[in-house]
Amino acid sequence: MNKGEMKRLGDYIREVDVRNRDLEVTNLLGLSMTKQFRPSTSNIVGVDLSKYKIVHKDVFAFDTMSVIRVHKVPIAINLSKSPIIVSPAYITFECKDSNILNPNYLMMWFSRDEFDRYADFKSDAAVRGGYNWEELCDTPIYLPPIEQQQKIVSEYEAITRRIHLNEQIIAKLEETAQTLYRKMFVDGIDKENLPEGWRMGTLGEICCKIGSGATPKGGKECYINIGTSFIRSMNVLDLRFNHNELARITLQQAKILDSVSVESKDILLNITGVSVARCCMVPDSILPARVNQHVMIIRPNKIIYSYYLLLLLYFSKEKLLGISQSGSTREAITKSEIERFTILVPSMETVCNFDHKVSSLFQYEVLLEEENNKLNELHSLLLAKIGQ
Repeated sequence: MNKGEMKRLGDYIREVDVRNRDLEVTNLLGLSMTKQFRPSTSNIVGVDLSKYKIVHKDVFAFDTMSVIRVHKVPIAINLSKSPIIVSPAYITFECKDSNILNPNYLMMWFSRDEFDRYADFKSDAAVRGGYNWEELCDTPIYLPPIEQQQKIVSEYEAITRRIHLNEQIIAKLEETAQTLYRKMFVDGIDKENLPEGWRMGTLGEICCKIGSGATPKGGKECYINIGTSFIRSMNVLDLRFNHNELARITLQQAKILDSVSVESKDILLNITGVSVARCCMVPDSILPARVNQHVMIIRPNKIIYSYYLLLLLYFSKEKLLGISQSGSTREAITKSEIERFTILVPSMETVCNFDHKVSSLFQYEVLLEEENNKLNELHSLLLAKIGQ
């Protein structure tokens, strides 16, 4: 492999300032902390969009205002052939010569944790304050020959395509499970005239454990890189478990929280905050585990109820949100409210049939999620490798 050299980034990029003067572009996007474009949350009623900047293909947008606050550099590249517009406060720039500096390689460089740490350090140390265009231009970048850049980008994009394919399959699996649930337990079901063996009941009747946890003393300082998994609300998504933000605690701390230990096939439900009513099943790969006070463990007394309850809670999100917002200034659901929550209790035979149909779907989803976790680790390794 041909070795590269450390170069000053400003020698290979230039600022571009193309305004939306003719109002031809209407797709306004913002920047996320994951270094991607996202739908804008700004109120643009009455706003003059002719002052906004157009971002064409292979052009970058850079938010200089957020680095100190979030300790990351919000920066993204438009890989689409369709132009977008961004805030006039953003810096927009491009590579001077893509035959010397590949734009996708540059985006990989911006995606490295080391780059964010460098920018954070410079933000604190800069005389002008913050990490602005001048600091970005002074940033060193490892620049191998263009052939090597293209090879690195190809490897990275191959992994990215596989991750996206897995995500599409996972979405289809979840869609199929939801369709089966609606077909068996929603469509055509009259709660006043239920099939034989069916009845209305409460969640507490079919569960042997419902309870939330606590946070060990010490706050974030108590988290470690190895040990017992510690589940927080950010880990619980809609039918998904977020491994990326998983914290860990020591064995001693876990023993203190033994009363809220997590078991296989437990349902996790967020009971406070902006993510209230999101639910997922605990993945076996993170056990042993504990939860904090914002997450409720719901454990059915028969394991065949697990997938049924998971989908039931998912489709009950609006009702649960209604409970959380009643009589409180903060969205929250209590244990007693969960125990009293009215549910449809189908016959054991029907639940067994449903469990048989959907368990294989979710088991396959778990395998794909585990593969994506490994692929994301490989992503990180490739990003770290380009700086060596």
